[in-house]
Amino acid sequence: MAKNLYKLGEWAFCRPKRVMFGWLCILAIAGAAVWGLGTSFDGEITIPGTKSEKAGDLLKKEFPADDDNGTIQLIFKAPKGKTLESESVRKDIQKTLKETAEDKAVKSVADPYQSRTINKDKKIGYATVTYKTEADQVTEASKEKIQEAAKIAGDKGIQTELGGSVTFSELEIGGASEAIGVIIAYLILAFTFASFLAAGLPIITALIGLGNGIILVMIGSNFATMTSVSLSLAVMIGLAVGIDYALFMISRARSLMAEGLSLKESVARATGTAGSAVVFAGGTVIIALCGLSVVGIPFLANMGLAAAAVVFLVVLVSITAVPAILSFAGDRITPGKKNKWFANILKSREKKNSESNIWGRFVTRYPLFIVLAGVILTTVLSLPALHLDLGMPDNGMKSKDTIERRAYDLMAEGFGEGVNGPLILIADASKDKNPQTAIQKAAKRLEDISNIDSMSPPIPNQSGKYAMINITPKTGPENPKTKELVEDIRDKAEQIAKKDNVKFEVTGPTAVNIDISNKLTDALSKFTIIVVGFAFILLVVVFRSILVPVKAVLGFMMTLTATLGFTVSVLQDGHLNNLFGIPAAGPVLNFLPILVLGILFGLAMDYEVFLVSSIREAYVQSGDARKSILAGLKHSGSVVTAAGLIMIFVFASFIFGDDITIKSMGLALAFGVLFDAFVVRLTLVPAIMSLLGRTAWYLPKWLDRILPKVDIEGVSLINELEDKEAQKIDKAI
Repeated sequence: MAKNLYKLGEWAFCRPKRVMFGWLCILAIAGAAVWGLGTSFDGEITIPGTKSEKAGDLLKKEFPADDDNGTIQLIFKAPKGKTLESESVRKDIQKTLKETAEDKAVKSVADPYQSRTINKDKKIGYATVTYKTEADQVTEASKEKIQEAAKIAGDKGIQTELGGSVTFSELEIGGASEAIGVIIAYLILAFTFASFLAAGLPIITALIGLGNGIILVMIGSNFATMTSVSLSLAVMIGLAVGIDYALFMISRARSLMAEGLSLKESVARATGTAGSAVVFAGGTVIIALCGLSVVGIPFLANMGLAAAAVVFLVVLVSITAVPAILSFAGDRITPGKKNKWFANILKSREKKNSESNIWGRFVTRYPLFIVLAGVILTTVLSLPALHLDLGMPDNGMKSKDTIERRAYDLMAEGFGEGVNGPLILIADASKDKNPQTAIQKAAKRLEDISNIDSMSPPIPNQSGKYAMINITPKTGPENPKTKELVEDIRDKAEQIAKKDNVKFEVTGPTAVNIDISNKLTDALSKFTIIVVGFAFILLVVVFRSILVPVKAVLGFMMTLTATLGFTVSVLQDGHLNNLFGIPAAGPVLNFLPILVLGILFGLAMDYEVFLVSSIREAYVQSGDARKSILAGLKHSGSVVTAAGLIMIFVFASFIFGDDITIKSMGLALAFGVLFDAFVVRLTLVPAIMSLLGRTAWYLPKWLDRILPKVDIEGVSLINELEDKEAQKIDKAI
């Protein structure tokens, strides 16, 4: 592979205009395709086959009317000293509802006075507006009209909020916080390269790869079911790895130029050597993301495949556009031509000892102390993960400034927390001779279940063989007691089914989220075993060692548990909420652990490969275990540090967006990279290898013979090129 990449790098360097023009053309054509096709992201997160999903399918079949129609609840709160029954208040509300009904997209408006959706003290009530289309197809014009109508009552002192299935707060990609992340990445690159020009090159190539990747995901949304979160995740990962991969290649090219090679030869060799590592690292991330498919959860699989597609394009851009853009930059990016602004600042970075740095000497001098400190730190950070509670963040966890959060709070104030997480029971008495009588009798058996605030009478369908019952819990949708209620209903339903010819199934958004969380919890252990097993085999092949892969896998598990513990501490327990702009504490996003597991595995293996391969290269040359660790940290430590910082700031930039789902992913990934890069890879890995000494590289001879040879550093390429140079010199002599 290294030889082919060498030729590719040389070809791209000699034809920079063709390469860059080609990528820009692909971007333009793909953009035109998106313009014509549009996008079709689905906001729903479902897992086919769960109990609640099966019940939901039955509900749609037996009660088809208006099931999929979008609804908006106009929620009213009377001014102080008045009620909704006050004549002036009633008059203003009727005006609002009349104005709402004039929208041709509205199918019906359920008056709160006629539908009796007013609370006991007559202070708060709501009208339900049903549209002719599904919730995600309600137009912006209709949303604006109902907001204008709400102002009629609002201007009269009646608090008016908008809830329901139609959302008003759209998911935004590419906001100011993400731009700040890119700016910080640029500053890190500028300090690393000591050049403002060189610092901009990885940003440019990363954006080209990311742009193509995002457009590919948008096109794919028309042919596969994808959640809107898939695009955010793809942007997050694509931007981070795109900058990092370009950083690795440009760093290698500059180091080769510092050794006296020409720009062309340096770029070609960097593509063959660092490019091989980039392809391997990118392939690892892609495999990890595609591996999400094995857990059998469609929305998660599509999310992983979308992100994997972006990483694939980013890798292609890295090994083609980076050589081309270095050709354009020319000798201006040579290491000797540092920006004068950096001259004095970087003097402190010059080391007297060319074979090691301060950090390397510290780690190898006190390895046992460092390992013990790392284990203690990991244990402390991991402890909160023991009470991990998974769920799907609802409107109650959104910012108080959002329309959805204000509506959530007002409904809870008027009707209790449970109104925001209703449960729907569907009763199946199709095997009974008198189905409605059987359903009525069976329904009474449910009344003694605790934590039920209200339960509607059974509502029969047209055939009379099925009935729907609406249950309002006393607690909110993410309260553990609500989850217990769902289990209690199911347990009771099993008892009823044995005595009567009636089967009860629970569905509704709350039940669906509970089932999804349970399913994802079960899948986490399965996916962990697959990932850990794959990591071990991969690293045994790459590093030709048993203990180095064991150490790497244990380090990855430390990263995972520490990340989950920190995430629980912030999102679930509420610590540091104000610092990270988390509106309210709540359960951890149900698919976050398994998503973080897959992504961090790929990224952790990146840093492991880039650092340990450098250590192994030095060990093969010297045979001295300690000196090889010092050399590896000296030559690769700074690049891994810069790459880690870039990823941290890119991921962290997503924490300060508005959507709690994106915040959660950004927080977990930023901390995960921080811990893995600086605590595990740059600290614990060299410390443990110092303790192991030469034993770290032990591999049974029989295993060495059967393992395939993997040259991710392009050593064979370098040897071949050096042999050719030597032959030329011999001929000249």
